[in-house]
Amino acid sequence: MKRWLFMIMVALSLTGCGYNDFQTLDESSKSAWSEVLNQYQRRADLVPNIVASVKGEANFEQDTLTKVVEARAKATSIQVTPETLNNPEAFNKFQQAQGELSGALSRLMVVAEKYPQLQANQAFRDLRVTLEGTENRITVARNNYIKTVQQYNVLARSFPTNITAKIFGYPPKPSFSVENEAEISKPPKVDFEKK
Repeated sequence: MKRWLFMIMVALSLTGCGYNDFQTLDESSKSAWSEVLNQYQRRADLVPNIVASVKGEANFEQDTLTKVVEARAKATSIQVTPETLNNPEAFNKFQQAQGELSGALSRLMVVAEKYPQLQANQAFRDLRVTLEGTENRITVARNNYIKTVQQYNVLARSFPTNITAKIFGYPPKPSFSVENEAEISKPPKVDFEKK
């Protein structure tokens, strides 16, 4: 009888500790992270097609193409596992590699504007639209991940659930951050003068 009473008391004490909420939010954050990875992989799969269509342009800046290929190789070489979510250093490394690929692709698209033959190429235009759509999907997936991690981190830091987090090993998870906040806070410089 004492054993049953003890088990009932333990069960009742656990209902307010947030353990089930941690389980739910941990799984939600892993799912949201998987969608982020899915969209990054979609983008990485598009890069060879974009590079191949641009290579057909004889005068195209080879340096720009090389940087895109190198950034893709670096971004896809980082092994990402569910444990990455609990390792801020690995998470930051992955985030930096994806940022480099984003930057390289942006430069490629800006340089591509200079080539009328390339702009007239239907395959390139289709790839460009697909890439823009993928970038939007990445943004949506990252926003979903950020919201899920925010809910998880609030639970991990709030009393009394922070005690449960410490006991069962649920540390706060890293979220996406901006690499250089000071740089993006400056308004963009727009110059319409012809040089």
